[in-house]
Amino acid sequence: MPIQPKGAVDIEGRVIVDIKYEKGLADLEGFSHIYLLYAFHLADREELTVVPFMDDQPRGVFATRSPLRPNHIGLSIVELLKREGNELIIRGVDILDGTPLLDIKPYIRQFDTVEVSKSGWCTADDNEVRQKRSDSRFT
Repeated sequence: MPIQPKGAVDIEGRVIVDIKYEKGLADLEGFSHIYLLYAFHLADREELTVVPFMDDQPRGVFATRSPLRPNHIGLSIVELLKREGNELIIRGVDILDGTPLLDIKPYIRQFDTVEVSKSGWCTADDNEVRQKRSDSRFT
């Protein structure tokens, strides 16, 4: 499994939203990307220090994207291809099949783009991120 959406650029998937929330998906089609917030449902422990995928040093969990966080909440930005009723067809998905979805939010360039930023300890280039796959360290 890719560890981030950048490693899953061609992977398509479906988000199936409970039918009682279908009305809330109205107008989402106009957005190219969406945020998915979800539960790391297979994470069975919490750690305050972890060795992240793109590093070999222990780091504070809140300085990583590890699923072993106290709240087990994940976040991905994925491309929205289309909506079919209560289903969203997406691309760039790095989420396990059957993962419980907590929320969906639109990606809005004017709100969400950060032109100048730093990535702390992460020095991996785009190719390294695209090639990295998960292992058993977080399950």
